[in-house]
This record gives sequence, structure tokens and C-alpha cells, in this order.
Amino acid sequence: MATVKMLKMDGSPAGDVDLSDDVFGIEINEYAVHETVKNYLANQRQGTQSAKTRSEVRGGGKKPFRQKGTGRARQGSSVAPNHVGGGIVFAPKPRDYRYSIPKKERRLAMKSVLTSKVQENEIIVIEDLTFEGPKTKEMISFLKNVNAAKKALIVTAAQDDAVVKSASNIPNVETTYVGRMNVYEILNYTSFIVTKDAAEKIQEVYSA
Repeated sequence: MATVKMLKMDGSPAGDVDLSDDVFGIEINEYAVHETVKNYLANQRQGTQSAKTRSEVRGGGKKPFRQKGTGRARQGSSVAPNHVGGGIVFAPKPRDYRYSIPKKERRLAMKSVLTSKVQENEIIVIEDLTFEGPKTKEMISFLKNVNAAKKALIVTAAQDDAVVKSASNIPNVETTYVGRMNVYEILNYTSFIVTKDAAEKIQEVYSA
């Protein structure tokens, strides 16, 4: 069982917290992480790209020039792909890039990235994270107190509007809650800042 130092909002020690090996101490599966990240990015694609094939480009009814005697290669249509303004070969069309992967693979990937944060000392456990209201200045001070990296992900147990709005104007700082965590975001941010309640909920959700 991994033991991580817990901090208060002012950066002072608040004791230790034990993290379950079932979630934060497994053998990292890089394949599962790769597949999950690839799936996440594919699902984010809008798939609205579109270009015209030669059959959709306007014109092309008349032969551009006579067949022989010009010294040029014969051409039958001005909308052929080799002409400027012609159609596109294998033109991309709107499509859905979404696909699914097994739930067990997603859970394995999540446990793997959580374990990597512990192994690389990039996890910061906070005893309690509360703001009376949206206070960007207080959030900046908090991040400085806990020595957060320039890119930080803050995870709370549930949606907390005060925390979200306090961090919304700070570059490279993102907030989420346990129910919306994803592998890509955890990997994309250096510091993984999680409240004690959130850490307990993560272990409850992903254990076994």
C-alpha cells in the first residue's frame, strides 16, 4: 500500500494517506493506456471534413482541347484530379470516428495512469479544497503553496463550481471530478492534485 503525504491548502503537512495497491499500485499496462488514449482522441473528432470528387465538381462536360496535334497529353475532362480546380481522389466525406473499447481495458488504463502518478511523485493529495466563491487569486496562491507544476489537473469528489470558476482563467490548469476523469487528461497534466475525499472515491470506484 502506497503512503503519500497529505497537504493543507496553505501547503503545510496534514499527515499521511494510504492509497490502495489495487488502484494506485498495479503493474502498469502501457498497451491499455495507449488504446484508451487513442479511443478518447478518436471520439473527440467531429468528422465534418468534406471535399468534392470529380463527379461533384461543376463543369467538365467539354473536352479541354483536341485529342491530337497540341503536343500535350490527351485530356477528356477539366474536372479530372490532375487539373487545377478538379475533383479530389478519394475525397474525404463526413463520417463518425467513434468506437468503443472494453470496460475492463478502460479501467486497467485508468489504474495504470494513477499508478504512474504515484510512482513519478506527481500526485498531490489535499486534505480539503474549499473556496467561498470564485477566487482566481486564491487558486493561484494555493497552487504555489503545494508546489504544483505549470500543468495541473485538480480532481474533486463531485462537481464544485467554486473550484472550477477559480481555475478557469489560469492557463494550463484544468478541473474535473471523479465521475468525469479520463486517462488522456491525467497523462496530459503533470501535477495530479486530488482531494482526500476524491482519492477515497477513486478507490471505491476502481477497486477490484
